[in-house]
Amino acid sequence: MANAHDTHHEGNHGSVKSYMVGFVLSIILTAIPFGLVMFPSLPKNLTVLVVVAMAVIQVVVHLVYFLHMDRSQEQRSNVSTFLFTAMVIALLVGLSLWIMFNIHIEMMAK
Repeated sequence: MANAHDTHHEGNHGSVKSYMVGFVLSIILTAIPFGLVMFPSLPKNLTVLVVVAMAVIQVVVHLVYFLHMDRSQEQRSNVSTFLFTAMVIALLVGLSLWIMFNIHIEMMAK
């Protein structure tokens, strides 16, 4: 047992080129919102929309280039687990905000 990594099965690991593409895309997707916030040139609503869009795109870049999630048969369970987790988080956050908003409206009406 000279090398402990020999006991693991070979997964879909990326190449240095793949990691560099992901890294460069992550830097670009971080620099664009940073620049828009530091040097405001767009209306605030549009800036928020661009920042959120870049965040969503960056999540996809990280999933593809660093976590190697794709449509292959081997990754199907990982992708479905991730999508289920994202749905649960969206429901928890969305419904919590909805409840807090309704409570706020009810409290202000009295």
